[in-house]
Amino acid sequence: MTTNLVERARTIADTVLFPAALAVDRTGHVPDSHWETLAEAGLYGIAAPAEAGGPGLTLPQIIQILEAMAGGCLATAFTWVQHHGMLAALAASGNHALRDEVLPGAITGQIRGGVAYAGAVPVPPRMRAQRVSDGWRLSGHAPFVSGWGIIDVIQISAADVKTGDIVAGLVSAEMQPGITAVSAQPLFVADASQTVALEVDGLVIPDDRIVSQLPRDVFMANQNFGSRLNATLPIGLVGRCARLLDGAGEGAAAAALRGEADAVRERLDAGLGDASTLLRARADGCELASRAASALVAARGGPSLLRADPAQLLARSAVFTLVAASRPELKRSLIDQMSRPPSRID
Repeated sequence: MTTNLVERARTIADTVLFPAALAVDRTGHVPDSHWETLAEAGLYGIAAPAEAGGPGLTLPQIIQILEAMAGGCLATAFTWVQHHGMLAALAASGNHALRDEVLPGAITGQIRGGVAYAGAVPVPPRMRAQRVSDGWRLSGHAPFVSGWGIIDVIQISAADVKTGDIVAGLVSAEMQPGITAVSAQPLFVADASQTVALEVDGLVIPDDRIVSQLPRDVFMANQNFGSRLNATLPIGLVGRCARLLDGAGEGAAAAALRGEADAVRERLDAGLGDASTLLRARADGCELASRAASALVAARGGPSLLRADPAQLLARSAVFTLVAASRPELKRSLIDQMSRPPSRID
C-alpha cells in the first residue's frame, strides 16, 4: 500500500500535474480535478500515522511523494503541502474531540486545510493571542496564507501576549467576524495557490477548536518537520529539470544534478534535529534548484524564453523556493552563498 502511494504520486505528477502546469500558470487557477485526483489517490492523508487512520508512511516515503508533486506543478504542490502541516498537528493534538471530528475528513481530502503560522514566528509576533472566557482572541497580520477559496479550514497560530506560548486553532477559511480584511497577494509564479494576506482583529477561537498550546521553544522545534517538508520543493524541481535535461541530450549534466540532490537530501534528513543544519541544507537545495533550472534554460536555448516552454516556468519556480517558507537564517545563508565568488580553477 505505502509503495503504491509513492508510485501513484509519481504517475499523477507525470501524467496530470506536469502536462497542465503551464496552463495553471497562465490562468492562475488549479483545476478542481487536480484536488479530486489527489484525494482519490489517498494523497491527502500521507502525514497521518496508522493509529490515526493514515497510511503510516515513513518520512522517506513522504519525502518521495512531496518531491514528485513539486516536480509536477509548483502551485498545486505548494497549496497541498500545507494541508499536511495542519494534518500532522491535528493528529498529535490533545484535543481529542476536535481531532476525532476533523481528522477523518482531512485524511480523505473531504476537508482541505492550510496553515497561517508565519505571524507567530517573528519576534515580536505579528499575530497575538489573548486569553478570554472559553477561548482565545486573536489580533494581527498573517502575510501569506495560501489556498483561499480552495481550502476549508486554516490552522492559525498566534503568540500569547502574557506567556509567549504559541496557540494554534482551527477556523473556517472564509470571511467571518474578527477577520477584517483579505487581500490578494499576486505572485509572479504559483499564483494559482490563491495566496492572500489576512488582517485579524478580535477573531475568537473557542477552546473546543484549539489544536495546541506550546511553549515557544517547543513550537519552533516542531517547525523543523514543516521546514523539512518545504525543502522538498526545490529538490523536486531539480528532479524535473534533470529529466528534461536527459531529454535534451544532456545526460551528464542531469546525472551530476541528481548526485548533488542526493547529497542535499542526506543533509536535510540529518538536520531534522538541528534547525541551523536543516536551514543550511535548505539553502543548498534552493541554490541547486536555481542552477538546475538555469542549466535547463541554457540547454533548450531560445525556445526557453517563450511562455509556452516549461524551462521558463521551472526557472521562475526555482526563484520562488528562495523565499517561500523562509527564515532569517535561510535568507542569510542564501545571500552569502549566492554572492560568494566562484572558486578559481588555475
